[in-house]
Amino acid sequence: MPTLRLALAQVDPTVGDVGGNAAIVREWARAAADAGAHLVAFPEMTLTGYPVEDLVFRESFVAASRHGLGALAAELAADGLGDRVVLVGYLDADGPARVSADARPGTGPRNALAALHGGRVVARYFKHHLPNYGVFDEDRYFVPGDTLTVVRVGGVDVAMTICEDLWQAGGPFAVARAAGAGLVVSVNGSPYELEKDDLRLPLVQHRAAEAGATVAYVNLVGGQDELVYDGDSMVVTAAGEVLTRAPRFVEHLTVLDLDLPAAGEHPAEQELGEMRVRRVRISGAADLPPVPRAPLPEPVVAERTPAEEEVWQALVLGLRDYVRKNGFPSVVFGLSGGIDSSVVAAIAVDALGPQRVVGVSMPSRYSSEHSRDDAADLAKRTGLDYRVQAIQPIVDAFLAELALSGLALENIQARVRGVILMALSNQEGHLVLTTGNKTELAVGYSTLYGDSVGGFNPIKDVPKTMVWRLALWRNAAAGARGEEPPIPRSSITKPPSAELRPGQLDSDSLPDYDLLDEILAGYVEGDRGRAELIEAGHDPAEVDRVAKMVDRAEYKRRQAAPGPKITIKAFGRDRRLPITNRFREPEAPPEGRKRRQAESAVKSSTEG
Repeated sequence: MPTLRLALAQVDPTVGDVGGNAAIVREWARAAADAGAHLVAFPEMTLTGYPVEDLVFRESFVAASRHGLGALAAELAADGLGDRVVLVGYLDADGPARVSADARPGTGPRNALAALHGGRVVARYFKHHLPNYGVFDEDRYFVPGDTLTVVRVGGVDVAMTICEDLWQAGGPFAVARAAGAGLVVSVNGSPYELEKDDLRLPLVQHRAAEAGATVAYVNLVGGQDELVYDGDSMVVTAAGEVLTRAPRFVEHLTVLDLDLPAAGEHPAEQELGEMRVRRVRISGAADLPPVPRAPLPEPVVAERTPAEEEVWQALVLGLRDYVRKNGFPSVVFGLSGGIDSSVVAAIAVDALGPQRVVGVSMPSRYSSEHSRDDAADLAKRTGLDYRVQAIQPIVDAFLAELALSGLALENIQARVRGVILMALSNQEGHLVLTTGNKTELAVGYSTLYGDSVGGFNPIKDVPKTMVWRLALWRNAAAGARGEEPPIPRSSITKPPSAELRPGQLDSDSLPDYDLLDEILAGYVEGDRGRAELIEAGHDPAEVDRVAKMVDRAEYKRRQAAPGPKITIKAFGRDRRLPITNRFREPEAPPEGRKRRQAESAVKSSTEG
């Protein structure tokens, strides 16, 4: 039985940076070769970054990807790595990138995986299953492949697959079994969602059983606009045994030896089920380069982490990469002393270091003393650059020219703060962070061009109740390490308030946050209608109130800054509804009302 030393390179490329991403491949391929790996696999579209979105339609970008792939193969050989097999994802096309009258049916842009060896591109595979849900629009961009590519490496038949091929039964994995593959490599660009790791492992195990082969799953890591990739690369046997599982949210090279079945004799091309199979022989068992004498360390199976910890890691990574990849030197935001801005401050300091974080306290006549003290206390705890800029003189200048009261007066305060932050951004080059959570974004509890101003929002997809949980977890984690907790206790325990009028509390305008987040989870993330929410036990009046707020706030959300996706359905990429929309949820059907009335009567009688 041949032994193949496999490496999985969990790396963080940047969309559009073909040269920089090629350098990443060369660096990590060198590390894999130094560890004796015969085959190293990189994630989905590593060479171009992922997702490339409408860059697909630029012929020049497709050409850059194809040229970059050939150049990378030559560079790897020049680096002395030509005897290693490198699997790298890239953008290909076998027809026009844009819709054209000259295009042949079944041709166009391809989400592709290439095998590089000996200074050449020796094999290509085109993604078969194209996702078209949630954040994915691959039917818009790519043409599906109909051929499974199997490369023979060290006398082992290795099937090449890409991401969604793993998430659907049948197709490449079933064909890999019929083709007698000993190893299936799955390269992925699978974005993070809360507890998605609990879904991935059973999925990989199912596909390994379907293929009757070991499956090597390698995933991207890093932030790309709203998406965060968490890695979680793994190798699973056909029997479901987890041989290794990489740590999440960090770049990582996994190297391990696999004893795999020897390849049999097969035709170079054949029809097997719904796909063709194309085989490319790269090397036999005797052709493999020797491995170092020192044995490999025992494969690591990374421990799973609590929900709050994984969300925190995702938010930190998402912010860090957005700042780094877009070239911002630092960030600035309004530091009010409330829970939301305090959590954003702690995330920013963890992501960038305190020297690159500017928090600005902008008190008005309605700002409480304890909020000012909490903001100053957090700045002292974290070491960020703390500034105070009173807004009342500026607000008074507006009021000298405009007769404002009520909501208009509240909003002018928020908008003055927004102007100050944007001015600091223009003057000093900071990226402005906005600090509104998902719950506020859902119901429109924010001021356009005021507290919603900014270029990135680290907690955009974090419900209010999770914000509190994150604060408690972060403080506890600091305490466990013997460090001072970054968030003042009073910022967590005090009732939330925008402090735009005397004695104002969020509860004046909104339902209790526990109840509100429950309804929003059903209405926004679960797409449940009015009747279903009431059936789940929610008060009809509260359901109607929340749904109305959510629907009316769509125009605000269209103007909101991007932020890391952590839930199954984030605003923006996931949930897309028309702003002009007169659909209103109907009343529950009569039979539903009668059933609830009957249940209510039974409940009343039992409660006396």
